[in-house]
Order: sequence, then C-alpha cells, then structure tokens
Amino acid sequence: MAAPLLALNLGYDEAAVGLLLALFALPQIFVALPAGRWADRKGVRTPVASAVLVAAVGAGVAAAFPVYPVLCVAALLSGGGMAVGAISLQRHVGRATTSSANRKRAFAWLSTAPALSNFVGPFATGLIIDHAGYRAAFLVLGALSVSAWGWLHAVRDLPADPTYAKPTGNAWDLWKEPQFRRLLALNWFMAASFDVHGFVVPVLGHERGLPASVIGTILGCFAVAATVVRIAMPVMAARVREWILITAAMALTATFFFLYPFAESAVAMAICSTAIGLSFGSVQPMVMTLLHHVTPPNRHGEAVAMRHLMINASSVTMPVLFGVAGGVMGVSSLFWLMSAVVAMGSRVSVGLRHVTDGHDS
Repeated sequence: MAAPLLALNLGYDEAAVGLLLALFALPQIFVALPAGRWADRKGVRTPVASAVLVAAVGAGVAAAFPVYPVLCVAALLSGGGMAVGAISLQRHVGRATTSSANRKRAFAWLSTAPALSNFVGPFATGLIIDHAGYRAAFLVLGALSVSAWGWLHAVRDLPADPTYAKPTGNAWDLWKEPQFRRLLALNWFMAASFDVHGFVVPVLGHERGLPASVIGTILGCFAVAATVVRIAMPVMAARVREWILITAAMALTATFFFLYPFAESAVAMAICSTAIGLSFGSVQPMVMTLLHHVTPPNRHGEAVAMRHLMINASSVTMPVLFGVAGGVMGVSSLFWLMSAVVAMGSRVSVGLRHVTDGHDS
C-alpha cells in the first residue's frame, strides 16, 4: 500500500500506479519455474533465506530514495523475493503432508499467515505514514522482512523421497490435464479480484479524501476476513464439497464487487472489503489441495510454480489495464467489470465436481 499511495502523493496518475503494482508481479513470472526447481534441489531453507534478503533490500532502497523510479526497482526486488519464498514454502508443506485431509488443514493454516500479514501490513503502514512518513514505513517493512530470517532456523528440510523420479518433459506439459487448466483458471479469477481490489481501493479512498490509516484499515478488513475463514476452512471443507465452496465464494465476490461503488462511507467500504476477503480466503486452500490431487507427486513443485507464474502474469497485466481503464471509464466501472468477469468465471468451478466426487476429503 505504501508505494502506490506515495506515487499518488507525488502526483502520478492511476496508470503509473497500475504500472508500479504490475512491477511487483513481473519478476514472479520469470523466477517461478526456476524457483520451483531450485526448491526441488535445495529444499526450503536456502531459497527462503535468499527471498528474505532480497525483499529487505527492496524495502531498504525505497526508504533511502523515496522517488518513483526507485519505487519501481523496490517493487521488482520485493516481488521476486516473495515468489521464491512462497513457492518454496508451499512445496515444503505439500511434501510434509501425507493425506488429503492433512494437506487441506496444512494449506488452510499456511494461508492464514499471508492473510494476517495483509492486515498487519496495510494497517500498520497507514498509521506509520500518517504519523512518521513514508521513509519510516519502508524501514519498518524492511525490518519485518529481516525478522523472518530468525523463524527459518526452526524449519528443517525434509529428507529426499527415495521413490522420487525426475519429471520428463517440461512444466508446460501439465496443461494437458483438463482439471489442472480449470484449477488455474479459477485461481486466476480470484487472484485478479485480489489485484483489482488492492489497486482500486487506494485510488477510490484517495479520491474521497480518506486518510492513509483509514484506507489501510479498509484493506486490512479484507485480510482479517481471509484469515478468519482460512482458520475455519478445515471444518467447513469436511462438511461441504470443495467445488460448492469455490462456486459460492466466486458468487459472493461478484456480488460485492458490484455493490462496492455504492458504498459511500468508509464503514460501508470496509463491509464490502470484509465480504470479498471471506470469499477470497476460502478459495486458495481448496485450490492448493486439489492441485496436488490432480498432478503427479513428482511434479508438485512444478505445479505450484506454474500456478504462481500464471497468477502473477495476470498481476502484471491487470493493474496496468485497469489503471488505463480507470482513467477512461472511472473507478466505479472497474468494480462492475470485475464483478461481471468473476460471475462468468464461476461456471468453471462447477466442473470440479468430477474431481471432488472421488476426492478423499
């Protein structure tokens, strides 16, 4: 949140802000597959340690030189570090679990961490910006990245699987599996919703004259809701089939994107943000569980990397496209357009019933 708000305060328009957000995702496209293979060779400790270092450097250069070109460099560094860390951790959790039920619970718990950070980050950043400025905000965020290094010492790499067989072909062969394509499509719909929400809400809040701390709280409501629903997800998933949960989540997302422009007050915007957070938070654990189900065990790392690549390819293009569209159509039209896209995409999730009907949950 800090970089887009600083760009707006420096006088840059929505298109420049969209480009800045796209740069967070751009390096993740190129490092995803190499990061997956690196994690297959090195485990989790070395890749995550490198990711922490790169992310901290990104925040540090933004604090040292808070100007738009340097913010772009910081976005590239932070995005690249996040990609390596996320892929390595997701692969590690997938390998550490031995059954579908345990994997579902593990991914639900794992996904609470970024959801919680998505609340702490915007909320704390908004307060720091309002009281100490942008440099202090970037320094605190960099310190948080460095502090993650300490947690790495409690993590141990898993022993090599004696039955592991090196995959033949390349990662793009995974697209031959129809359900793999369906899962990535669904993941794209929800990831695009997240990207658009993170881009449009600061712009809308800035237009309405809301302070940074209020904008951060609105975005934080999204993260809190995503955290809460992910904690409850193992219980919910034990009673409701995955495809029904995903379909309901997409319908909820479409509805509240449609209603968002009518939310005039900060409280109403926070309610919409919370509802979309609930729907978004419920999808990722289900997608990650099913992704491991539809891909061979020796290709899980590649599947996770491919998912990361595709959603970040979207994250590169969507903020730029919506930034340009926002200047032409207006901010409200962006919410309605995303509502229509998600509503149409919800039909894709119905096809997952053929996977989940025979899936051990």
